[in-house]
Amino acid sequence: MKTFEEILLQAQQQEKRKVISVAVAQDREVLLSVEEARKKGIIDGILIGDSIKIQKIAGKLNIDLSNYKIIDKKDDMEAARQAVIEVSSGRADMLMKGLVDTSVVLKAALDKEIGLRGESVLSHVAVFEIENYDRLFFITDAAMNIAPNLETKKKIIDNSVKVARALGIKNPKVACICAKEKVNKKMPDTVDAYELEKMNKRGEIKNCIVGGPFALDNAVSLEASKHKGIDHEVAGMADILLAPDIEGGNILYKSISYFAKSKGAGLIVGAIAPIILTSRADSEETKLNSIILGAMTAGKL
Repeated sequence: MKTFEEILLQAQQQEKRKVISVAVAQDREVLLSVEEARKKGIIDGILIGDSIKIQKIAGKLNIDLSNYKIIDKKDDMEAARQAVIEVSSGRADMLMKGLVDTSVVLKAALDKEIGLRGESVLSHVAVFEIENYDRLFFITDAAMNIAPNLETKKKIIDNSVKVARALGIKNPKVACICAKEKVNKKMPDTVDAYELEKMNKRGEIKNCIVGGPFALDNAVSLEASKHKGIDHEVAGMADILLAPDIEGGNILYKSISYFAKSKGAGLIVGAIAPIILTSRADSEETKLNSIILGAMTAGKL
């Protein structure tokens, strides 16, 4: 799959609709995106929050709530916990944040008794379709891990590879992005990149090809990599771009969002189910794409 249109078509062909659990669902944009995904035959929904407010917003949007299960929880923390329970109990396949702080949702998601803890770290994976490129780009981590060490970067790669494989990329190419493509002991991220490539060759990082360090240009452009004389199977052909830290990842994510002609989606992965934490600044299209991405990865993480 190389476009969100192809991802949508694949999601519509799944044997069974996935169920999304929305925490504090009284949010106009979230309800619109959930309803659009339902109409496209991708998901069914459980809406948790203030039922009166949900009904009022849905009425203005002409959304028929008889198509949804509604659980009345007026307190945001209680609503977030119930939304997580719907997933951890198996009644829903993925979690989505509504009109509530991200910290509240993540606290519930990581609760040892009712939460969605997995064996890996939580990390953010963004997926972009960028005009004039022949493939999707996966960017990680732009939102969760501030300054990941070598072992955390390994787990972040593992998480992103699972997302890429869920979209049909069997052996994704991972580029460890740094400021330059040569190892420099004064630049620790270049050393990490070199070590991650060695870990991949030893079989410690599986189901992908890892290369690094790469500068951004010679990770995504064959012309740039040839100009630099870089002979590596990832050079110019990267699918997954591993950022050195959250600042680099976030800047890259927002640069593509605002400066490039692109379509995007994002998930928190590393839990036992996908977590959709869209921002209020995200477009309805991005929210819808993120739900579709969640539906495609549910049960495969």
